[in-house]
Order: sequence, then structure tokens, then C-alpha cells
Amino acid sequence: MTEKKAGQPYAMEEILSFDRIRRAMTSRVLDRIEDLWQGKQPIGVEQINEVIADEWKRVKEAVRSSPAARDALRKYLERTVAEQIDKLMKEDKAELESMGVVEKSL
Repeated sequence: MTEKKAGQPYAMEEILSFDRIRRAMTSRVLDRIEDLWQGKQPIGVEQINEVIADEWKRVKEAVRSSPAARDALRKYLERTVAEQIDKLMKEDKAELESMGVVEKSL
């Protein structure tokens, strides 16, 4: 069962906050390390760090592919694009007005 849990994608509830990420990731890392150990020689720090790094990649991918991340990216892009467009319009306003562009449409 631990291997199945370790291989499952993160649920949306698990990636809503840093606290939840910490709990879910800790549980999965411990399960994976226990599966690796299975009563054998002690697990080395390098192996533990590998498991943690691998699980961290999985968490970040889950966050990146979440609807909340897509919404946040869209809002960021809207602000950034709007700022750039406003800057360009301000720089070239006089030129565009001389060619008939008006402030507001009717």
C-alpha cells in the first residue's frame, strides 16, 4: 500500500498550502524510504536526499498543473501584458493620435 500511495498523484487538497504540502510530502517520503529499507542496511543520507528531491519535483509539478496555478499565471500574464501595452501606448500616443486614433471608442 505504501508504494501505491507514493506513486499516486497529489490531490488538490494536498497542495493548497505549504503546511499541507509538508505533511503530504513527509508522509510519502517516509513511506518510500521504508519501502527502500525493508530491514536491510541503514539508508544513507544521499538516498534520503534523492527521495526528497524526487518527491519535491512531483510536488512542484502537481502545483504547476493545478487549476489554481493556471489561474494565477493567467492573472499575472494579464497584468504584465497590460502594463507593457500601456507603456507602448504612452510612448507612441502622440504619433497614433496624429493618425486618427482616439482615446475612447464610441
